[in-house]
Amino acid sequence: MKDYVIRLSSLTLKNIKNVKNGTIVMPFSNERKFEFGKAEILGIYGQNGSGKTVIVDALFFLQHIMIGDELDQSMIDYIDVDASDAEVNAEFKIFWNGILFEVGYHICLMKKDSEISIEREYLNCAINQDGTRTNKNIFMDYQRSETDTIFKPQKRLDELVEKDKEVKMDLIVARKMAEKSNCSYIFGESSREIFCKEYDNDFRNYAIVITSLFNFALRDLFVIRNTHSGMISANFLLPMAFRVEKDQMGMKGDFAVPLMEPVVLDIEKKKLLHTIVNQINTVLYTIIPGMSIDVKDYGRQSLDSGEDGWKVELMSVRDGKKPIPIRMESEGIIKIVSILNVLIQAFGNPSICLVIDELDAGIFEYMLGELLDIFSKSAKGQLIFTSHNLRALEMLDKKNIMFSTVNPNNRYIHIKNVKNTNNLRSMYIRSITLGGQNELIYEETDSLKIARAFRKAGRSLHNE
Repeated sequence: MKDYVIRLSSLTLKNIKNVKNGTIVMPFSNERKFEFGKAEILGIYGQNGSGKTVIVDALFFLQHIMIGDELDQSMIDYIDVDASDAEVNAEFKIFWNGILFEVGYHICLMKKDSEISIEREYLNCAINQDGTRTNKNIFMDYQRSETDTIFKPQKRLDELVEKDKEVKMDLIVARKMAEKSNCSYIFGESSREIFCKEYDNDFRNYAIVITSLFNFALRDLFVIRNTHSGMISANFLLPMAFRVEKDQMGMKGDFAVPLMEPVVLDIEKKKLLHTIVNQINTVLYTIIPGMSIDVKDYGRQSLDSGEDGWKVELMSVRDGKKPIPIRMESEGIIKIVSILNVLIQAFGNPSICLVIDELDAGIFEYMLGELLDIFSKSAKGQLIFTSHNLRALEMLDKKNIMFSTVNPNNRYIHIKNVKNTNNLRSMYIRSITLGGQNELIYEETDSLKIARAFRKAGRSLHNE
């Protein structure tokens, strides 16, 4: 399979936490051009508890479903307390060999008896090729309750089987295994091995779709949740999100380095740490003038397995000063170090989708604006972030910002009536105070009531 580029177009949530219904839309989602080398940024803003972090969490869980992992049972807490099911629909564009695939992946989660399972999942697709576009039809539809059917439509199933009874039996076994393992049938390991083969019939294009979606979730989608920043705030770990090329395959993950003491690594992890640090240093000194990261080597030390290891520690190096442990730097600098490698990847790779919750946490307001401005003008990948700092509203176009609303049935909107000459930050604040949007974007608080409540609470403390 030749190189492809895949981009997230939109994400729709139903009954996920406090989102009854809500859709975020990427800036280029409506374009059907074969252009995929431009940056796409989407910032999500809104008051506390209005559904910003839900987007990040939903993409995190969706990623694990799409690589065939067992369902995390903590997902049951994300289904609305008044509902028994929840739905996630992700729309993608896949650019491959002159063909544009418009793909939707829909999943329905059901909670029952304190457990969560996949009740239904389906993929639909429209194919743009040589100036023509097919209708967007479902090509794989799994429903857990339909035990007599492997998947629908029958036409696609016949293309896979082609009178080979062994393949049909393998598909039945794969379905049983997916249900027993409580994972996706479409992306589960056993069924994926069948779906992603090279076919010489009409299923060929759909095999490409499933393969590219799996690889996107495995290698190109990065979701950095609040737990990432929490480990830094606790001065416990420095989790460096990374992606490096190795043996023509992309390695990705979080390389967690203890902040309070050196760590002992085997030779492969030591080499990987040096690779990550070298990539970070290429950009770090321009963001934090004169600063770089060094791996201090304390020498050989045996691992618990008895094999040779190396005791190392991350150090901060500044011009003209002695190196200090990275833990002595500010939380904001450590936060930048932790995400810089994947920011570099998203800057140069059009398939990378980087999702960061509370991007502004610990980062200086002006620096945040500069980073977003540079990314929007020069990068190739996608960046989705939540933030409370309004600096981004002054640096990005209106299509790059969505706002959470008070209405759980229409949770995310673009602000209307914004002209090119308007300051989006001023428009947002004006909309908070005066309204004028299709939905209320701020649940008003009464400063007098707040002050009275504090005084009452203060008097009750003295009277105890």
